[in-house]
Amino acid sequence: MSSEPIRDPKSDHLLTPENSAFIIIDYQPIQVSSIRSMNHEELVFNIVATAKAAVNYKLPIVHSTVNVATGRNKPPIPEIQAVLGHLPTYDRTSINSWEDVEFKRAVEATGRRKLIMTALWTEACLAFPALDALKEGYEVYVVVDAVGGTSTAAHEAALRRIEQAGGKLISKTQLYCELQRDWSREATVPGFTNVFQNWDGSNPEKDFKD
Repeated sequence: MSSEPIRDPKSDHLLTPENSAFIIIDYQPIQVSSIRSMNHEELVFNIVATAKAAVNYKLPIVHSTVNVATGRNKPPIPEIQAVLGHLPTYDRTSINSWEDVEFKRAVEATGRRKLIMTALWTEACLAFPALDALKEGYEVYVVVDAVGGTSTAAHEAALRRIEQAGGKLISKTQLYCELQRDWSREATVPGFTNVFQNWDGSNPEKDFKD
């Protein structure tokens, strides 16, 4: 068995570590606690797994927070800081991060046109920059099981609005598989398998071996 020669990772129509960037917005205590579209523990597990994917595949990462400097909000949750704490954050006051000068410059500086976007809440801090990015010609990929809204209806309506504008909906598992693409790329396989345990703490790989 042999794989085809690797396609040009920069021009590939699928996501690759060389053509995409990871955007993460507002995974802060107040936002997480207000989510009603998903179990909080599952949400945290999924966004942490997604952030680990970005690190594992060495994607450019733009991490934004809201109102930390003003004292109205707290820094990102510890689980996110454990993964991304070595990176800068772009703090802002605008609900729409695309309207923050430093944030937008950071996105532009990645040089990537495929943006993997995650944020809380889906209906505001995700939808607004996603719609603006799409308007400016970026491709936007929303990791649907790593984002959440203040209600199921709000979350689903926002996803529909993004999709109707041309955004693409993916899952964290699809993201991992799309970035990995071939098991012969062994350098990133350990990072892939390490996060694939169930959010309740069980480990399918260990259970399978047992």
